[in-house]
Amino acid sequence: MSQNTAATGLQGRYATALFDLAKSAKQLDAVKSDLVLLDQAIANSDDLRNVLRSPVISRDVQANAMAALLDKLGISELTKKTVGLLCQKRRLFVLPGVISSYLSMLSAHNGEVTAQVTSAAELKKEQIEAVTDALKDVVGATVKVDLKIDPAVLGGLVVQVGSRVFDASLRTKLQKLELAMKGVA
Repeated sequence: MSQNTAATGLQGRYATALFDLAKSAKQLDAVKSDLVLLDQAIANSDDLRNVLRSPVISRDVQANAMAALLDKLGISELTKKTVGLLCQKRRLFVLPGVISSYLSMLSAHNGEVTAQVTSAAELKKEQIEAVTDALKDVVGATVKVDLKIDPAVLGGLVVQVGSRVFDASLRTKLQKLELAMKGVA
């Protein structure tokens, strides 16, 4: 069994099985590359997201569409078989979760911690390095930073490492100030 206990539910079971198979076949990084390509394809295509989620699309149509996509992307056999099984079981809708869970398992396996960093604007290389170094000091492990941009943050950063959230965003500071002002009135 893999080392990650956080992979739960349906997507966790498929991700764990894929991780264990990839580990025994010494294909952990190849499957990671496959899944990153698939994740990008899902993020960039409304049609693909529809194929994954729609209950009215038949199993055969889903399987054929995914097989064509996987061939086009040059995906390995192990990943193809996993996606094929998801199609066969009518569980293709969990694919994004399987991808996320697998990548988390691989990071944990490699001794990395993934930090979700949300900022109002794109960070410069120096800023990313500073955040990564600071997180490494706090967490005590190698940190992989997953950057997201959300203009609603207004300024500052929101950093999530596992279940811990460090919110130093301007939005949150303004909300706290607003609550304090209401308490004075």
